[in-house]
Amino acid sequence: MSRLLRPARVLLLGPPGSGKGTQTERLRKQFEIPSISSGDILRHHIKDGTEIGQLASSIINQGKLLPDAVMTKVVASELRRRHWLSPSTSWLLDGFPRTHAQAEMLDAQELEPANAGMNLVVELQVPEDAMLNRITNRLVHVPSGRVYNLTYNPPKVRGRDDITGEPLSRRPDDDPAVFRKRLKEYRACTEPLVEYYKKSGDVLWSVAGETSDVIYAQLEREVVRRFGESVDESAEMDSEAAGAAD
Repeated sequence: MSRLLRPARVLLLGPPGSGKGTQTERLRKQFEIPSISSGDILRHHIKDGTEIGQLASSIINQGKLLPDAVMTKVVASELRRRHWLSPSTSWLLDGFPRTHAQAEMLDAQELEPANAGMNLVVELQVPEDAMLNRITNRLVHVPSGRVYNLTYNPPKVRGRDDITGEPLSRRPDDDPAVFRKRLKEYRACTEPLVEYYKKSGDVLWSVAGETSDVIYAQLEREVVRRFGESVDESAEMDSEAAGAAD
C-alpha cells in the first residue's frame, strides 16, 4: 500500500492500446487519485449526441484526432467543473494533452493561472504488436468506461458487463487499419509534446514494458519516490494491535 504526501498532478502519454486507461485505474485505486479520461469524456458526448459528440464521431471514424482548441475546451471545462484547478489538488489526466499546442493552451489558460501545473508526465512505451493485440480484443461498457479484454480480462458472460449485465461494444477506432493510421499521427504529434515537457524541469519520465504489470511496478515506485511513501501493512497492523492492547 502507498499514500501521497504531496499533491500529484499526473499526465499519462501513450499511443492507442498502450494501456493508459489501465495504468490510470491502478494509480487511482492505489493512491486514491481522481482521474479524467479525455476519451471517456468524448465517448459520453458521442453517446449523448451533443454537438461536440457529433463532431468527434465523424472525425474519429476517419482515424483522425480532434482539433486542439476543441479538446482543450472539453478537458478544461471538466477540470473547472470538478474544482481541480488548485495547487493543493491531486489528479490524473489520461490521453490529454496530446499535442504541443494543447499543452501550451492548457498551461497558459488554466493550470498556470491556478498554480496547478502538472508535476509528472509519464510516457508509456509499449511494442506495436502488443498494442495491436490489445485493441483487437478490447470490449468496453460505454456508460461506466469499464474495459475488458478477451485475452486476459474477459467479461464473466461473453459480451456483457460484469456489474450491470448491459451489452459491451467495440470502440469505432478499435480496428487495425484505423489503429495504424492513428499511431502514425500520434507519433507525429507526440514528439514536439515530449520536447515541450523536457523543458519543464524534472517533469517528464518514460517507462517501457510489454505488459501492464511490468509497467505499473515501475510507475508505482516512481510516484512513491516523487510524492509519497510506501506503507508496510504488516507493521501498520502490528502498531494498531499494540494500540488496542494498551
